[in-house]
Amino acid sequence: MPEPSTTVSLLIDGRSVDVPTGITVASALARAGALAIRRSRTGEPRGALCGMGICHECRAEINGVPHQRTCLVSCGHGMRIVTDA
Repeated sequence: MPEPSTTVSLLIDGRSVDVPTGITVASALARAGALAIRRSRTGEPRGALCGMGICHECRAEINGVPHQRTCLVSCGHGMRIVTDA
């Protein structure tokens, strides 16, 4: 029986990225260098702030669903993340 993979492959803004299994999308974005995930109404960069879903600053599109709080979603193989930064 094959050993379970210790990484998952994601697409972040069209770029393939391998990240450790079990981390959040916010962590995967940070590891990939995407610290600014979206822009405020005035154009200022926004990213993960509280890390527990209260501030809503880390929102991104995940698998076609907009405004997902990336700090609350665990990475899954083949996941597609689109930032707005």
